[in-house]
Amino acid sequence: MLPLKDTIPSRSFPIVNWALLAANVVVFLLMVGDNRLTEAWIAALALVPARFLANPTDPAELITIFTSMFMHGGWFHLFSNMLALYIFGDNVEDRMGSQRYFLFYLLCGVAAALVHVMFNPTSPIPTVGASGALSGVLAAYLLFFPHSRVITLVPIFFLPWLVEVPAVVYLGLWFLSQLANGLFSIMVNVQAMGGVAWWAHIGGFVAGLILAPFFRQRRYWRRYYVDEYYPW
Repeated sequence: MLPLKDTIPSRSFPIVNWALLAANVVVFLLMVGDNRLTEAWIAALALVPARFLANPTDPAELITIFTSMFMHGGWFHLFSNMLALYIFGDNVEDRMGSQRYFLFYLLCGVAAALVHVMFNPTSPIPTVGASGALSGVLAAYLLFFPHSRVITLVPIFFLPWLVEVPAVVYLGLWFLSQLANGLFSIMVNVQAMGGVAWWAHIGGFVAGLILAPFFRQRRYWRRYYVDEYYPW
């Protein structure tokens, strides 16, 4: 199922979400435009679990936790992540506020990276992508808007069908699929050969579930009072 949009309109302009989208796209376009630049950035700025654990206090390694969030390995990788960020991120930013949302996004990305390293300590494979931070955004959306619906594109017999799926069902099934794949990857050691960083997705999602309530912006409601007039 390919998500197209949700049914909850944002009440404010999501400036941080758009900035994150733009940053990811610009970095990707710079990378695909120059192969030598791509190789240099992957070598220096991607998160490599084995290299990171060899010297975790090295600033050059610590920074890869953040720089790897803005790099992608291909057009589909970029498209799928940015589509989900576009659909779900604006509402989460609206509920948190821009500054809190930015910090929340980064913290979920950090948590996702550390969980990925923990489950793949000897992997020499460079890890890139916004998926970990995005997973935290999906978790926050699930908590804040459980009654929303996600309009998805479902191909049935090669014909596109638009279906409204409850957000709790769509995101719940998504997380269960990540968890199942993550457990399977441990049993067969798939991630040692590369592929999808399932545990980064799981780590980011769990971090989002834990952190989102603390980042939720309080809503202050205007109270109206009726003045009573006494004629004496």
